[in-house]
Amino acid sequence: MDRPGLKRLMADIEADRIECVVVYKVDRLSRSLLDFASMMQVFEQHGISFVSVTQQFNTTHSMGRLTLNILLSFAQFEREMISERTRDKMATARRKGKYAGGPPILGYDIINTKLVINEIEALQIRQIFELYLEHEGLLPTIAKIDQRGWKTKRWTTKKGKTRGGRRFDKTSLHKQLTNVAFIGQVRHKEAVYEGEHEAIVDQEIFRRVQELLRKNHRNGGRDVRNRFGALLKGLLHCAPCGCRMTPSHVVKNKTKRYRYYVCTNAQKRGYGECPPKSVPAGEIERFVVDQIRAIGRDPGLVAAT
Repeated sequence: MDRPGLKRLMADIEADRIECVVVYKVDRLSRSLLDFASMMQVFEQHGISFVSVTQQFNTTHSMGRLTLNILLSFAQFEREMISERTRDKMATARRKGKYAGGPPILGYDIINTKLVINEIEALQIRQIFELYLEHEGLLPTIAKIDQRGWKTKRWTTKKGKTRGGRRFDKTSLHKQLTNVAFIGQVRHKEAVYEGEHEAIVDQEIFRRVQELLRKNHRNGGRDVRNRFGALLKGLLHCAPCGCRMTPSHVVKNKTKRYRYYVCTNAQKRGYGECPPKSVPAGEIERFVVDQIRAIGRDPGLVAAT
C-alpha cells in the first residue's frame, strides 16, 4: 500500500475519477490478502469495476470471490517464499565471508559484488580509529573529523539517487567504530565470520577501540535516562536551534555528580554545532519551581492561567 503509483490510484478513486481498474494479473496490484481486501472494500464503496486481463473471475458472486482469494493466497505464498529464499541466500553468503548487500561501507568500493579497498577512504577510517583512541570520546572525535571535512560514505542508488555524504554524528561514528568489516570480517545477526575482503584496520587497534567504547558506555558517557529525577526532562528546548534539551551528567572525583541539560543537536553533532553547551540542571529547575510557587501565591495569576 506504500507504493507511489498505488497511492495515486487510491487517491483518484477517492476523488471519483476512476470507473474501472484493469490489471494484467491480480498479483500486479497486490500480493497481500489484507491489503487487497481493503482495496476491494474501497472499490465497492465507490462502485469501481475490477478486471484482470489474464484471469477470468466475477467478483459479483461468491464463487468468483473465492477464486480471487485463492489466487491471492498463492501470490502471497510466493512472495513469502521468495523472501525466505533471499534471507537464506544472504545468510549463506555471509557465512562464507562474502559481501551480501547493504549500504556501501566507507573505506571500500563494491566491484563485481566484492569489497575492494578504497585507499583514500581507508586512510580516513584508520585515522578516525586513532582519533577516537586519542580523544577518548565520540564528540571530541566528531569535532576533529569536522575539522578535516570528512563525511559519511556517499553513493548513488540504481535509481540515480544520491545517498550519504553527511556529517558524522554520534550514531554514524559509533557504527563505523564497531563495524567488523574493517578487520576483514562479516557479521550476520550475532555471529561473526572471516570475510573474503582485506582488512583496513589493525586488529589490536580495533580491540582497544571496542574496550574504550564499552568503558565509556559503562560510565554512562554524557547520555542518561531519567535516573536522577530530571524535573524538566522533555520540557526544555534550546533557544538558538530549537532542539529539545536532554538531561546529562558528569561524575568528578568518582563521588560528585553534576547534572546538566544539554542541547541534543550539540550532543549528537558536537558542541561546535550549537553555542550553548549545557545548562546546570539545579539552577534552572530551582528557577522554574520558584516561578510556579510565585504563580501559586498570586490568586490573580492562578485565575488567569
